[in-house]
Amino acid sequence: MSALDDDLDYQILKLLQKDGRMSFTEISKEINVAVSTIRHRYINLVEDGTLKIIGRIDPNKIGFNAYASILISVKPKSHLNSILSSLTKLPEISFLASVSGDYDIETNVMCRDMEHLNDFIAEEIHTLEGVFDTKTNMYMKIYKFAQPDLELAKLSSKQNE
Repeated sequence: MSALDDDLDYQILKLLQKDGRMSFTEISKEINVAVSTIRHRYINLVEDGTLKIIGRIDPNKIGFNAYASILISVKPKSHLNSILSSLTKLPEISFLASVSGDYDIETNVMCRDMEHLNDFIAEEIHTLEGVFDTKTNMYMKIYKFAQPDLELAKLSSKQNE
C-alpha cells in the first residue's frame, strides 16, 4: 500500500515531477491549498522516503558515453547477497535489482568510455566471488528516461479499494 495520505500528496508529487524546484508558494497557488499545508506534506513525504529531490543529469552531456545494462548470473546462489552488497557500493552503477530468468542480477552502469566499461566489468564485476556469467547490452541511444506517471499508481490503489 502507498505511503501517500490522499489526493493532495499526489497533486504535490505530480507538480514536483514536472519541476523539482517549484516553490511551496507556487504549488499552493496551483492546487489552491495553504503554503503551510504544502510545507507540512512535503516534509512528511521526504521523511517517510516517498520523495527525494535530485537533479537528473543527461549522462552524455557530462561525459558518460558508455551506458549499459549488465546481467549477472550467480553460482552458487549463496553468493547473491554478498554480490549485491558489493555492487551497491560501486559509483558507476545507477540501477541495481535482483531479477528472474536466466540471470540473477540486472544493473545499469554509466562509464566514461568503452575502456572504462571494459575495465569496470573485468575488475569490479568478474572479480566478485560467485559471478558465473555476465551479458552486457549497450544503450546505443536513449529515447525516454523518466519517472513513472503517478496516475498509474493512483489507478492501482483505487482498484484495491
